[in-house]
Amino acid sequence: MFNLPRTVVVLGFVSFLNDAASEMITPLLPLFLTATLGAGPAVVGLVEGVAEATASLLKLASGRLVDRGWNHKGLVMGGYSVSNLARPLIGIALGWTWVLVLRFLDRVGKGIRTSPRDALIAASTDASRRGRSFGFHRALDNAGAMVGPLIAFGLLSANLPLQQVFLWSLVPGLLVLALLNWGLDGTPAPAPPPVKSPLHWSILDSRVRGLIIAAGGLALASAPEAFLVLWASDRGLAIAWVPLIWAGASAVKAVIAAPAGALSDRFGRVPVLLTGWGLRIALLLALAFNATGQGDRLTWLLFLAYGGALAMTEGAERALIGDFSQASQRGTAFGLYHMISGLAALPGALLFGVLWQGLGATTAFFSAAAIATLSALILLRSTSQR
Repeated sequence: MFNLPRTVVVLGFVSFLNDAASEMITPLLPLFLTATLGAGPAVVGLVEGVAEATASLLKLASGRLVDRGWNHKGLVMGGYSVSNLARPLIGIALGWTWVLVLRFLDRVGKGIRTSPRDALIAASTDASRRGRSFGFHRALDNAGAMVGPLIAFGLLSANLPLQQVFLWSLVPGLLVLALLNWGLDGTPAPAPPPVKSPLHWSILDSRVRGLIIAAGGLALASAPEAFLVLWASDRGLAIAWVPLIWAGASAVKAVIAAPAGALSDRFGRVPVLLTGWGLRIALLLALAFNATGQGDRLTWLLFLAYGGALAMTEGAERALIGDFSQASQRGTAFGLYHMISGLAALPGALLFGVLWQGLGATTAFFSAAAIATLSALILLRSTSQR
């Protein structure tokens, strides 16, 4: 398909099915915790905070494991298995502590699989097609994130309770495991170095280090999509439209990710990254200037465009790491990239919320734009020194 290796195609459809299963639950989880189980907003924050921190830290650990000779496919299969067997069980949770444990296991699975999966994609593709490969993967991942809420909406429209919607997510989850088991041949892991290399930041190429730092800054500056929903609501978007605008943003990401990744093969990683990040900065400023008022068309346009800006750089970021990482350090590089981005997103979301609550949405979006600009300059400096 699209002249891409079998491994890339299979992992793309695996991500499509997995995200469909995951996004059947994720938008509904806060409501389940508060309305069904009686938990408060602090518990919602605790559950998500523990889950994402766990995934971020394990992404580095799993990346180190593949660099030490562990089997890529085994780690990928194990990670998806943990997530897709634990996640549907949220539907039978009797209290929020059950949800915390199951959500923790779900993110353990994500942490185990992500870096080995990206290293497997990079190892399966030559540099001339690496952007296309990662763009294709991200496109299907985002397409799944669009389909999941729509499936949940359909099941809820058929008067199924939340618990049953969660249990139905087992169906695409089992398809994930079947596709991995019978569809993924797996690229042999590169032979480990004779002496197991220690984890040294200085070993990584300066362009990879610059991207990792800049991506962490971008994560710190990101306006979480939950806040974009709040922004849209303040501008008059009806609650009934929230699932559709959420799915619409995922659809835009799916459309943009693949061609943007291919453009990075043709014009270079850094130009695509700077263009996408520049667009993100411009949209953060537009959101700041339009933090109040009405206007359905402008609300939809800015919401969907911001999703597109996020997707524009997903493939190029991962392809750059694949290009400039040594085979023996590739898993570690992907692990650092995912870990730093994930950990930075937590204080970033907190900072954004504090600024919003204390000084208003305009200040929050302006601050995010300033941090994003600094991050883009870091990348530009690190690449111009070569």
